[in-house]
Amino acid sequence: MEACHSPQQSNVTSYVATTLAIISLEAFAGMWINAFIVCVLCIGWVRKKTLNSNEKILLLLGFSRILCLFFSWIYKFLSIIYRNYLHVHTILQRLASFATFLNYSNLWVSASLCVFYCIKIANFRNSFFNYLKVKIDRMVPWLLLASGVSALAMGIITYDLNEIMQSNNLNFTCPGNFWEAIIRIEKHFFPSLFLTGFGYTSTFMAVIFSALLLLFSLWRHKHKMQTNSMKDLSVEAHIRAMKSILSFLVMYSINFVCLVLTIFYTMTNENIVTLLLSIYLYAFPGVHSLILIFSNPKLEKALLQILSCVKCEIFMK
Repeated sequence: MEACHSPQQSNVTSYVATTLAIISLEAFAGMWINAFIVCVLCIGWVRKKTLNSNEKILLLLGFSRILCLFFSWIYKFLSIIYRNYLHVHTILQRLASFATFLNYSNLWVSASLCVFYCIKIANFRNSFFNYLKVKIDRMVPWLLLASGVSALAMGIITYDLNEIMQSNNLNFTCPGNFWEAIIRIEKHFFPSLFLTGFGYTSTFMAVIFSALLLLFSLWRHKHKMQTNSMKDLSVEAHIRAMKSILSFLVMYSINFVCLVLTIFYTMTNENIVTLLLSIYLYAFPGVHSLILIFSNPKLEKALLQILSCVKCEIFMK
């Protein structure tokens, strides 16, 4: 029987190829951006023989995002181009486990960074908050350790669930026994979906509360400076900081919505919705890292020096 390819199928295929190219560009750009952060911090670490708490979190975040983008890109590339390789025993489990571990490491470390900024910068007349402000530097290693342990636990759970799925040969693409497929989906995927949703929600709530508290503190401090007729430069700096935090809140909220939608589309075949979700999720780590670079004087100075050197070399040619 001769295969028939409709124009709609060819359009979907070309759309998938275009999306893969966009995802690849976003992934490698994000890896380069985070590699820049890691290199600058490592050079400073070698020179000064020490890292402050902020740099420790940024360094671990940069490493986790490089590896997360790399393994996620490999998984996406194989799932689109070489789908049969994912059916080989242990390849799917290992890739999914690594991707889950690194994804949760990225989420938890970024949430830890937001909590750290909130405690360090915000000013509230509260004894517990002041206690956290004094002890936060000692708590950072424990925060990072807890982030790594929770991410590792999610990776192990993902590996076990994929092992169960492979051993039972679960296949949900057949439209025959619909209700039987639904029961099998709930039996094998509900614990994974519940833990995934809990992980996404907990990190999102930590980021939202920290950012809102920091916004409120900055707004209150800006209002005091305006009433006391202080310098306009300080007021403008607080306004820029508030705009940066607000833009990050919008970005992180969209990222959370996309992550939640991936839970509902995780059992479906590749379609336009999942591809659009992937485009945003692959862009977020690089864009957020750029925001971190321009909000950190050390990283911004190093980036501007590199750009000025590149500009000089171009004009010399």
